[in-house]
Amino acid sequence: MKTRPSERYRSWLIGELLLVCVLGIGTILLVLTGRLDGYALPNARIALDTSVAITATMVAVLAATRFLVEGRAMDLLLAAGFFATGAGTFAFAVAPVLSGDEKGLGSIETWAAVGASLFGAALIAVAPFVTRKTARRKRALVVTVVLVLVSLLGIWSDVHFLGLEIDASGPDGVRSPTIVGAYGLLAVLSLVATVGFGLRFRRYGRDLDSWLALALTLVVFADLHYVLAPLRTSEYVLPSDLLRLLAFGVLLAGVSRAIGHAEFGRAVAEERARVARDIHDGLAQYLFAISAQISMLESGAALDAILPRLKFASTAAQQEAQFAVLALSSASGSAPFDAALRRYVDFLVADGELDVEMEVDPDVALGPDEEIEVFRIVQEGLANVRRHAGARNAIVSIVQRNGRRVVVVSDDGTGLVTDEPGAGQGLKNMRSRAASIEGVLSLRSSPGKGTSIEVVLRPI
Repeated sequence: MKTRPSERYRSWLIGELLLVCVLGIGTILLVLTGRLDGYALPNARIALDTSVAITATMVAVLAATRFLVEGRAMDLLLAAGFFATGAGTFAFAVAPVLSGDEKGLGSIETWAAVGASLFGAALIAVAPFVTRKTARRKRALVVTVVLVLVSLLGIWSDVHFLGLEIDASGPDGVRSPTIVGAYGLLAVLSLVATVGFGLRFRRYGRDLDSWLALALTLVVFADLHYVLAPLRTSEYVLPSDLLRLLAFGVLLAGVSRAIGHAEFGRAVAEERARVARDIHDGLAQYLFAISAQISMLESGAALDAILPRLKFASTAAQQEAQFAVLALSSASGSAPFDAALRRYVDFLVADGELDVEMEVDPDVALGPDEEIEVFRIVQEGLANVRRHAGARNAIVSIVQRNGRRVVVVSDDGTGLVTDEPGAGQGLKNMRSRAASIEGVLSLRSSPGKGTSIEVVLRPI
């Protein structure tokens, strides 16, 4: 039983409020017990900053991948924001320490790291309020990456030019109101983003928005801890650092899941378009033939001559319709890959017109994107065998060969007829699908000796 969107939002909102209460109580306890001061752990500090930089960059890559799939400007802004955060953390907080500076981060590096975080947080805060889609996705992504890098360089130059100082004298030191305000602004930006993605989840019910709101709630309290805690040197680890790392872990899980859903939706849309083409090229032609034969009967043609043609055309039309429905349901992810493929083949050979032998090595692992496209390639190959090759036998094998995963569809038919429109289009479709998963398709065919189509998948 599916949950209604309003019920999902209500459940999420209750969970979000409980999380805020827990984090709020935890923050109060940390302040009262003095645990916000942190601990002097230089190596752990480097490890945490490195983990944050890597995780933020991974989230940026995943958001960029989702942008390339769906084209939403929101995903582009998310990718830019997390890339700015990850790259800025590494360049200004990790690299200077790794370079061997025993004094840790100086004022310039610290302010540059804060500036990069503010820049990234601003982009993320704007993202939930942008609803546009972008047509030239690759170009937009490249331009965005360049702009982010230029902006980070500009932040470094500005901080260096202004010569900002920062008090890092410890719990008894007096901090600059500017640095406190900067961390406060980070918390406000994270809060704006949290509210924005919460509203998006209420409106659209997309899982990604709920994951983003959850993670950004953790970030809000992490930034709040920085406001409340005495400023420490770069060697200290604060509870807020662990909270921020947890937030990026939640983001990584949420965006990864969202990409799977986006890829699934794209695959289903493409499969529907393919089935529509098949119906137009196959089923529609048989229905036209039936209509023509009925017109001939109305014109006085002999029933004995027309009836066999009507029977053949109606049977063929029924098969085409069944093939189209089965292909759409099998490739839509509603069944495991092996089961869906065998189900399709079993149905294909049920009328005895073609015998298909299957060999699937259980040790050959396929990625989610590969499963969809390999299914389509096999489906397209067998459709060509049945419609154009005049074959009695076909072999489908998915095996390991010389350390590479190989998919083969072969038959004992008449060989490839290059001027056959359907076969040519089918081959073009298979090449396109193989290329989409970084595979290489090759074809061997001889008149009267059948055809073999081989796809070597990308290395793993």
